[in-house]
Amino acid sequence: MKPSGHAPLLSSIVAVTAISGFTFCQKKAEPGAAVNTASSSIDSPTRENPRQAPAGDAPAGMVWIPGGEFSMGETAISTGMCGDAEASRDTVPIHRVAVDGFWMDSTEVSNAEFAKFIAATNYRTVAERPLNPAEFPDVPPEALKPGANVFTPVLAPVPLDNPIRWWRFQNGADWRHPEGPGTDLAGKDNYPVVQIAYEDAQAYAKWAGKRLPTEAEWEFAARGGMSGKAFAWGDDPPTAANFHANLYQGAFPGADTGEDGYAGAGPVAKFPANGYGLYDVAGNVWEWTTDWYRPDTYARDATMGVVHNPHGPDSGFDPSEPGVAKKAIRGGSFLCTIQYCTRYRIGSRGQAEPNSPTMHLGFRCVK
Repeated sequence: MKPSGHAPLLSSIVAVTAISGFTFCQKKAEPGAAVNTASSSIDSPTRENPRQAPAGDAPAGMVWIPGGEFSMGETAISTGMCGDAEASRDTVPIHRVAVDGFWMDSTEVSNAEFAKFIAATNYRTVAERPLNPAEFPDVPPEALKPGANVFTPVLAPVPLDNPIRWWRFQNGADWRHPEGPGTDLAGKDNYPVVQIAYEDAQAYAKWAGKRLPTEAEWEFAARGGMSGKAFAWGDDPPTAANFHANLYQGAFPGADTGEDGYAGAGPVAKFPANGYGLYDVAGNVWEWTTDWYRPDTYARDATMGVVHNPHGPDSGFDPSEPGVAKKAIRGGSFLCTIQYCTRYRIGSRGQAEPNSPTMHLGFRCVK
């Protein structure tokens, strides 16, 4: 059976609610594991291409990203669960990358925008389709119903060593019902669409005459012209005085207290834009990229000098789930917190199985 984020998830529903197919933080490095962080590019500045956009009107809702050469990645090394000022080992070594200019959606694709696509095409998302029993012969019929992954706050403190403690597969969860039956999009037209699998995002992009960004394009754009900064806004970490982005407040994984104004996902463009006019490149919801995820991608690219318009490896590999190929995702989400996951850092990376939609993962497009 072809590996799928649904397969281990659904097969385990009978005994215990489980989650598979997306990873938030790398596991602790093995004793003696070494990572080469040496790089002459660490302090090298971003060199933008001329910022002149192509002739003609800007596409609606998009901003011009000039492209150029920049230092991709970050040097901080995580030796455990993600913590403050740390990154995972998959972000090193910092290496030089060049990308051509492109247009990019200024915000994540909203529910209203995705609804227009559905109305025009009658497309059914992955979360809205029942699973094929031939592919899951050991899964009971009730577990083959359409659904998606939903965050479930815990009522008491739990160890942060296993996300199945706070995630569940929910029948009936989809983009219209992000947390399952009984939830809807009332008053949320301007919220980012979620419960979107990779192929759903691709289908929307094709319909809109756009595409999804590469991981390099995404990071260049998210940096907004800055060099070597920890966050999309600079080096100052989020505080109660200035949250900077929609992140998680409270004792994770309990209830998000919403001190930044939003408990869970919030509307797009409610926090300041970066230097290129992009909103929510940190927090709110994760965003798909086209690259397959491998933790050694940067080590490979660093051997090739300045890499031009990279499109990632030919296949995915995640050592925490070797049989499940994943795509790289970027930006972190409203569930990011210094207690568990600081992947709202500008050089950080995430990974997700293409067919595992979740309530904190969306996308934006480029062209």
